[in-house]
Amino acid sequence: MGRASLQPVIAVALAAALTGCLFQDKVEDFGGPTMGSTYSVKYVASDGAPAKAQLQRETESILVQLDEQLSTYRADSDIEAFNALPAGQCMAMPESARELVLAGQQLSQESDGALDLTIQPLLNLWGFGPQGRREQVPSAEEIARARETVGHRHLQVVGEQLCKDAAVEVDFNSIAAGYAVDLVAQRLEALGVESYLVEITGELKARGRKPGDAPWRIAIEAPRDDERVAQRVIELDGYGVSTSGDYRNYFERDGKRYSHTLDPQTGAPIEHRLAAVTVVDPSALRADGLSTVLMVLGPERGLAYAAEHRIAALFVIHEEQEFISKSTAAFDELFGAGAEQ
Repeated sequence: MGRASLQPVIAVALAAALTGCLFQDKVEDFGGPTMGSTYSVKYVASDGAPAKAQLQRETESILVQLDEQLSTYRADSDIEAFNALPAGQCMAMPESARELVLAGQQLSQESDGALDLTIQPLLNLWGFGPQGRREQVPSAEEIARARETVGHRHLQVVGEQLCKDAAVEVDFNSIAAGYAVDLVAQRLEALGVESYLVEITGELKARGRKPGDAPWRIAIEAPRDDERVAQRVIELDGYGVSTSGDYRNYFERDGKRYSHTLDPQTGAPIEHRLAAVTVVDPSALRADGLSTVLMVLGPERGLAYAAEHRIAALFVIHEEQEFISKSTAAFDELFGAGAEQ
């Protein structure tokens, strides 16, 4: 493992200063709302790249289409139509949904079920899903009933159709944003953009260099009550970054904190000391999914899993009244053992 440090972290895009006023007009940017949050694109406007307006139209076309296909927060999406089907039914689904189901099944198999795209009934039960309106602890019986329709084993991709042998409901929120980042990045490259930083709802990917041979820099930050302070700044070229954490979305009952991250094996929120984990991978989709996997596994099992599978990850762990961070060997090989900024 890498060196330990004493700050919690989350990964966010750092709007790094350009190397000089001379080059400032060569980096363009655009952004807007998407997926209940925001997106932003920064890129080097080279001679071969289309105009910014076209790039923004292309990007937003991808995001609008994915929202129509994959969102569990709109009743007219393709995945919500599938979720409403009873057991034993099939439905023709867009390529995006089929690809994500297969990616989710692979991550689930690799992690012995630490990630499961079919936990939406449990998320709703605990108040963290699109239909969840409660902030109270469900009974063991309620959890057991919800778990009867949870599990990738109930889903099959058959040609262009998605089929279910139980009344499962699919939730892509653990990997959809990373998938969107990869699609936007691929489209930018196809249009001739050679250097960019794409961020969608906190998931991101960068490629190439800025004018003056400056790298795209990403801050891994130490959140504080009064301000955000960068703990690590890493340079990215060809990698996606994703962070999962339990420090924002939770509720408390009778003095106990309940995280929005659920363990599919128990049907209940995680209870270990891992506060956050950041994953770096060439695929933003895999970084997105793996950060959830490691968050579910926790500090001991997660670190062991990341080491075994050569995952570049930075863990932040509650330690009494402090936080310690531990990086994997794969993370240190990419960015060095590092130090707080």
